[in-house]
Amino acid sequence: MLRLRGASLDGWETWRRRLLFLSGGLCVGLAAVVMAKLADAAQALFKQGLALSPWFALAATPAAFALAAHLARTVFPNSQGSGIPQVIAARAIGEARAQRALVSLKVAFGKVVVMTLGLLGGASVGREGPTVQVGAAILAAFGRFSPTRVRGLLLAGGAAGVAAAFNTPLAGIVFGIEELGRAYDRKASGLIVAAIIAAGLTSLAILGDYTYFGTTSATLPFSANWLAVPLLGAIGGLAGGLFSRIVILFGMGLPGRVGAWIALHPVLFALSCGLCVAICGLLSGGTVYGTGYEEARAILHGREAIDWGFAPLKFAATVFSSISAIPGGLFAPSLAVGAGLGAEAKLLFAEAPIGALVLIGMVSYLTGVLQAPITSFVIVTEMTQDHAMMIPLMIAAIIADAVSKLVCKEGIYHALAAALVARAEPFHQDSATDAALATERGTAKPG
Repeated sequence: MLRLRGASLDGWETWRRRLLFLSGGLCVGLAAVVMAKLADAAQALFKQGLALSPWFALAATPAAFALAAHLARTVFPNSQGSGIPQVIAARAIGEARAQRALVSLKVAFGKVVVMTLGLLGGASVGREGPTVQVGAAILAAFGRFSPTRVRGLLLAGGAAGVAAAFNTPLAGIVFGIEELGRAYDRKASGLIVAAIIAAGLTSLAILGDYTYFGTTSATLPFSANWLAVPLLGAIGGLAGGLFSRIVILFGMGLPGRVGAWIALHPVLFALSCGLCVAICGLLSGGTVYGTGYEEARAILHGREAIDWGFAPLKFAATVFSSISAIPGGLFAPSLAVGAGLGAEAKLLFAEAPIGALVLIGMVSYLTGVLQAPITSFVIVTEMTQDHAMMIPLMIAAIIADAVSKLVCKEGIYHALAAALVARAEPFHQDSATDAALATERGTAKPG
């Protein structure tokens, strides 16, 4: 009788955990849809301002950057940047107070609000990375109703965020394993898939079945044009590694007087970065503002003449947006820079299909930034449904990853996460002190 009762309790607990992940996944999907709508609306409003005058950005962009930086530091701390380092750090820390400081519903709300403000000012940031932090926060909040390990919930929420943001469920799983987890948790794997399915279905029900960049049928026939694969792989890896090194340098804190000035005047520094983004926008004719999604899609499908200045100016705008420490992700802008690099390769490979070169450029640069080659070629393949390019994309990703590591020894997210973990040490010390005092007083709680 006791065995039957124990078995039924275990069965109920298993189903409760599954319902928890499914419910959380539905909420992550809704959050991803809301973030997508807000991002589109913010960019549309900014473009209306540019339509009145391109000089509008010289006032609007620095002001938006300054306000976003102020809110991210004072009202919503730990909402800065893409949010992925915060999730990685929270998984590494394992201490409840420190985890909540990095990944909570308040931080998630602030992430959405301040990211939207940045896009309203033309910041070169994406919404997909922030969806990872928001998704992790939602699943962690659901975890309060179950004894499920928080680390597994953070992993599932982050992976579901990627899947819902890009409509790429397979990429969500791969990202969870390769970037967030760096290890495969067999116990949580089924629940992670359940959260991804729920998030994906929610997005599907509201936004419909779509491919992020539209379907392509680009191929790269085996010929001299295949030289574009190692060339773009090396260039993308070099540029992506350089980008990561710059952002890590500023994220860890510059040494000397410059670093001290930035630390004392973060809002003024963000304003200066916003001014630089506005200048990049003026030089590009307004193409480098925002996520870069529309520009990358147009380049991929050959709808626009190649702008030879797009890739370097988008690179610069994304650097300034990232080092300003305002909330915003790297995925979409990185794909846009990669698309520009691929288009420029047309100068050397005139006979190669533009779509094939753009896809290779996307994977190469994204790999260079993330140093996550599997995630990069899986996500681009899923976003375009172009499986014919799988082999060249794999090769380009491997080359880009190797070249990037020559420039930047550690991946950008994990380097920034390590800095967050180091700053969270006081939480560990306070917790250890509290536990020691409780033991001395005889007030320590069992288990």
